[in-house]
Amino acid sequence: MQSRKDQMASLNLRPKENSRWDLVSLGEVMLRLDPGDGRVATTRSFQVWEGGGEYNVARGLKRCFGINTAIVTVLADNPVGRLVQDLIYQGGVDQTHLRWVAYDGVGRVARNGLNFTERGFGVRGALGCSDRGHTAVSQMKRGDIDWDQIFGKEGARWFHTGGIFCALSETTPEVAREAMEAAKKHGTIVSYDLNYRDSLWRSIGGKTRAQEVNRELAPLVDVMLGNEEDFTACLGFEVEGLDQDHSKLEVENFRRMIESARQEFPALKVIATTLRNAKTGTVNDWGAICYSDGEFYQAVTRENLEIFDRIGGGDSFASGLIYGFLMNKGPQYAVDCGAAHGALAMTTPGDTTMATLAEVEKLMKGGGARVAR
Repeated sequence: MQSRKDQMASLNLRPKENSRWDLVSLGEVMLRLDPGDGRVATTRSFQVWEGGGEYNVARGLKRCFGINTAIVTVLADNPVGRLVQDLIYQGGVDQTHLRWVAYDGVGRVARNGLNFTERGFGVRGALGCSDRGHTAVSQMKRGDIDWDQIFGKEGARWFHTGGIFCALSETTPEVAREAMEAAKKHGTIVSYDLNYRDSLWRSIGGKTRAQEVNRELAPLVDVMLGNEEDFTACLGFEVEGLDQDHSKLEVENFRRMIESARQEFPALKVIATTLRNAKTGTVNDWGAICYSDGEFYQAVTRENLEIFDRIGGGDSFASGLIYGFLMNKGPQYAVDCGAAHGALAMTTPGDTTMATLAEVEKLMKGGGARVAR
């Protein structure tokens, strides 16, 4: 085993004292409409939350782990956009780089994204229905954001974006590239969650287009995140031993896939994934594995984990993992923290975490669900 110093050297994090932000995320923030115990097609009321793959990571790092994060996004200036903003305020993510665009009255030019999502139960899996065409953030173009201001003058230790943002339009991959290139220039670590969504890519080229976009961006990534389906759909890596619905995967097969990714994209320093076996919509086996500097680090597998709302579990894994690396605690702590935080996030409703750092570290140490009073 390498020393902890050697394990951390490859990431070469910027000093905290020279950085306004611990992490900056680039992505869409939508309004999630949750029918609770009902179904989207039959409910008469919805609970609302904010959510978005890239944003959820920044929110988790701020709300659970207490570090400084900011979101780069765009909203249409109407009451729905202001509701999303109000929810962001609750999560504590800084809005300095949130841009507003004029609303034309009906959303012909730009609108805010909606995401109708059922939690699922038992044999009925979770179900999402997005309504996010022509959203304000999808119209971002290269040159819209002063990335040198963010990464240079202000300073950021970590930048996070992913495949959901890049699937929104023809221009968003170029915005991601521009941001990633600026981050690299200023010594900021770049993480990227592949986060394949068939519904987003289906009408713009499917997996073929997803692979074109993600393979072009992969050489700029330091920390790659994604489950087994993400790596096959977004990067084209085939995985032996993967069953038809992507629910079971032998760890050794995933290790081989990581080794293939490292050979093709040698700039990757950390590769991490959750390992999930969805037995039912509400009972999953849940674990995680992380590659760092030639070694694999695996979190304990929590068998028969009871799920209240699985949406956002992977994003909460990402924020816990990133926290471990930002705090220089090493890969084993990072993957354990990510797995514990993801597990706790799925015990509450909404896309985002309601866990505390104390609860995460208690679970990491093997703490149970006995009442605390």
